Amino acid sequence: MINPNTPVIIGVAQVEQRITDPLLVQEPIEMMVDAVRQAALDSGNADLLAEVESVRVIRGVWRYKHPAGYVAAKIGVPDAETVGSPYGGNMVQSVVNQSALDILRGDKSLIVITGAENGNSQAKARKAGVELAVTETSGDYSRMIGQEEPMSADAEQARGLRQPIQFYPMFENAIRHHRGESIEAHRIRISELWAGFSRVASENPHAWIKTPVTAETIRTPAPTNRMISFPYPKLMNSNNAVDMGAALIMCSVAKARSLGIDENQWVYPWAGTDAHDTYHVSNRENLYSSPAIRIAGKRLLALTDLSVPDLDYIDVYSCFPSAVQVAVAELGLDADKPLTITGGLTFGGGPLNNYVMHSIARMVELLRAAPGTKGMITANGGFLTKHAFGLYSTVAPVVDFQHEDVQSEVDAQPTRQCLADYAGPVTIESYSVMYGPNGPATGHAACLTAAGERVWANTDDAVLMEDMTQREFCGLAAQVDSHGVFSLLDA
Repeated sequence: MINPNTPVIIGVAQVEQRITDPLLVQEPIEMMVDAVRQAALDSGNADLLAEVESVRVIRGVWRYKHPAGYVAAKIGVPDAETVGSPYGGNMVQSVVNQSALDILRGDKSLIVITGAENGNSQAKARKAGVELAVTETSGDYSRMIGQEEPMSADAEQARGLRQPIQFYPMFENAIRHHRGESIEAHRIRISELWAGFSRVASENPHAWIKTPVTAETIRTPAPTNRMISFPYPKLMNSNNAVDMGAALIMCSVAKARSLGIDENQWVYPWAGTDAHDTYHVSNRENLYSSPAIRIAGKRLLALTDLSVPDLDYIDVYSCFPSAVQVAVAELGLDADKPLTITGGLTFGGGPLNNYVMHSIARMVELLRAAPGTKGMITANGGFLTKHAFGLYSTVAPVVDFQHEDVQSEVDAQPTRQCLADYAGPVTIESYSVMYGPNGPATGHAACLTAAGERVWANTDDAVLMEDMTQREFCGLAAQVDSHGVFSLLDA
C-alpha cells in the first residue's frame, strides 16, 4: 500500500507574455500569481489554493523583497509559510527535492512553487527609455532553501572573469581540445547539437522561439546573430530576453485524494540528488568535466534502479552547448537522441534561475500523455557549479521518495591550486575571446604552470585575439607578465 505521505505533483502551468508595449505587461510577481492560479486549474480543483500551506518562490533578477508573501496573500493564504531561494539554475530542482522531503515527513501536505522573469519587457523598456513599475513587497521569508555562495574567486575577478558568457566558452574550447577536434569540425558539431534543440522547441507549445533554426544559421555570425564570445554567436547563448513564468503544485497522496484530484493528473517524484563542483572554477581539476554531475547524476539512477536506456525523456540543462556536452559525457547519454523536452534555454526560453520549472512542467505534461514513462531533469547553477537532479513518473515509486546529497564524494575528487599573482611560462589550458560592438575586445586564457597550478591571464592585442579565433590555442606555450597579460612563446 502506498505511503499516504508520498509526494506527487498535481498541477503545473507555464505563462508567457509577448505584448509589444512594455507599459502594458505584467510584472514578474503578477505572472507568478497567474501561473499559480493556472496550475490550480490544471489540477482540476481551483479551490485547492485556499489550503496551500507553503508558497515557495525561486530567486530572480527582480528586486522584490518578499514575493512569496505577496503571492500567498493574492491566492488567499496570507498566513502560509513563505520560502525563498538563492540564485542558481539548480534551485528549482533543489526546491522540489526539499519539498518532496517536507511532504514525505508530514511537515507539509500542499506546497506551491513558482517563479517568473520579464527580461523581454525590460529590454523593450530600456530601448524605449521607460521604467517599468515594480510592486513593493515587505516582510521576510519564513525560511530559505539553500544559501548564497560566491561563485568567483579573487584571481578570476582580477582578470574581469565573473560572467557565464566568459566561463562557458572556455569550457567549450577545453572540450574541443580534449576531443581532438578541429575548430571547424567542432563548430559544425555544436551547431548541429543546437539545431536539434531548436527542432524540439518547434514542437513545444510553450517555447519562446518556435520557428526551427538551422545549424548553419546558428553557427554563422550575422547582424541578428552577433558573436558574443568565441566560439559562441548569440544563438548558442541562453535567451534571457523572455517574459515567462511557471508554477508547480505538490502535495501528499492523502491530500490529493482529499482534494479529489484525478490520479491521471499525478506525477511522482521518485528521487532527487544534489551536489556542487568547486565553487571557484579556479580550483577544478580540468575545464571539460564535472565530478558533481557524474556522481550526483549516476546516484540518482542507482537510487531508482534505472539506467540511461530506461529513460523515456530527459531534459539536460542547456544554458550553453558546453553544459550539455559535459552532462552527456558524465552521464553516458546518447547525443544522437533528444536531450531536451523544451528546446533548451536558447529556444525554449531561458528565464534565468526559473528555467527548470518550465522543464519540470513540460515533463509533467509529457508523462501524463504517456502513462508509465519516466523522465529525468538535470539542473545547473553558477559556472557549471551547482547541480540538482530529479526522476519523475506517473507510476508510483517502489520505495518512498529518496534524496541524497553526495557532496562528500564530490569533495574527495582532485582539485587544483590557483595562483593569483604569477609571472612566468605557462601552457594555455583553454581560452575565449569576448566581443564588443566593434569586434574582439578581450581575450581570456586559463593557463597551467609547470607545477600544475592554474593562472588566469588576458590580452587586448587585436592581432593575437584574431589568431585565437582562427587556430587552436589550447596546449600552446605562453608567457604571463606581472600584469596578468599573456603572449605566445612560439608566435
